[in-house]
Parts: sequence; structure tokens; C-alpha cells
Amino acid sequence: MAEAREPESGTRETILQLIIERGPVTAANLAKILYLTPAAVRRHIGVLEEDGLIDVHETLPATQARRGRPARHYVATLEGQSVLKNQYSAIANDALGFIRDELGSEKIEAFANRRVEAFEQRYAAELDRAGDDPTTRAQVLVKKLSDDGYAASLRAVGPRGFALQLCQGHCPVQQVAGEFPELCEAETQAFSRLLGVHVQRLATLASGDHVCTTHIPLLIPSRPAGTPSRENATEGNQ
Repeated sequence: MAEAREPESGTRETILQLIIERGPVTAANLAKILYLTPAAVRRHIGVLEEDGLIDVHETLPATQARRGRPARHYVATLEGQSVLKNQYSAIANDALGFIRDELGSEKIEAFANRRVEAFEQRYAAELDRAGDDPTTRAQVLVKKLSDDGYAASLRAVGPRGFALQLCQGHCPVQQVAGEFPELCEAETQAFSRLLGVHVQRLATLASGDHVCTTHIPLLIPSRPAGTPSRENATEGNQ
């Protein structure tokens, strides 16, 4: 297989960008995207790991039996995400800042809510097929988020599993959400509607945490999944 004649540092930067955008992703998948040999990609991955820019994302429980050597899936670390300067984030910050200054903060909230509508509608049908159980719905949500590159995972909290924590290792709007937390709040509310419980965001990448962490209670009665919140229902009746 012919390899691209791109400088070593340029190839590594491209690989890091792909891991940020598509992680968790394997070296084999990266090789297919870039038309490189898997060995060449693994060499660059080794350098990125040594530099602390990427890390291995565990996709299967440690206790689960495996046959053969499992493929490693890579995600970017916080340091890796900050290495590449995203000009689109700067433009987005400028645009949202202009909207806030000219039209008010409520328009930022409206934009954030409109932004999450697309993925909420896309996820809703599959979550609805999973039934009303919050745990099952959360498992489906994590799978959908991971497929979209959010490096999502789920873990039980407490000895009796009274709650779950949904973790996201990657956020495509991390830099923008640091200045406009309305984006994080809109996503949190979308999770609440999709799961049918009142979830709480405990940590975010945008605020400097290692992952975005959302608390999902399991022992608190909630409205049926997919129905609007009380606030939204009240607004609709006005």
C-alpha cells in the first residue's frame, strides 16, 4: 500500500485530528482513512501516546472474556485536544458573542436548544424502542454517543446501583462551550428528556474537567421518557 508523502509531523497532526473527531477509533480504521499501512499509523500513535496526547479508551468491561488480542481504541487527552488550534471555534465564539451583544442571551439559549434538536430527534426513535427503563435507555444513549465520536461510557454508582454516571471523553464544541455554557445546559436537558429522568451535569470538559460527567438517578420517580419537562409544558400552555 502506497503511503502519502506527507511530513512526519504533518501526518501525526492529521492522525491526532482524526482521533479528536472520531475517537474512540482503532489504528486499523485510521489506516483505511489515510491510505497508510497499519504499521505506519501505529508508529505515529506510539509517539502521540508518549507525548500524552492520546490514550487508550477501554470499550469492554475488564471482567468480560475475550478471544485473542482486542483492538485498541484511541481517544485524545485534554492536552491532545488543546494542541490543535481550532479556528472554527474562534469564529463560533465571535459569532455567538455578536448574537449575545446584539440580540441578548436568550437568543444564545434558543440557538443551543435548536442545536441539540437534531441529535435528540435522531436518538429518540432508537431509545424509544428500548422501552421505559432508564438503565436500558442510558445504555442505548451511550452507544449512540460513542458512534458519534463522544467517547462515551456508563458506570453504576453506589453499592446498590442507585444511579448511573454517563461520561463523555470528547466534546466537539468544548472550546466554545467554555464561553457559552448554554450549549452544555441544552445538551443536559436533552439527555433528561431522552432518559425520562432529571439528570444533573457534574463536570464538563469545557470547564477544565477530564470528562463530561452526567448523573442519572434510578430510584426517583420520573415523567415518561420523551415527554417535555414541567417548565416546557408550562411555557407551552401560556
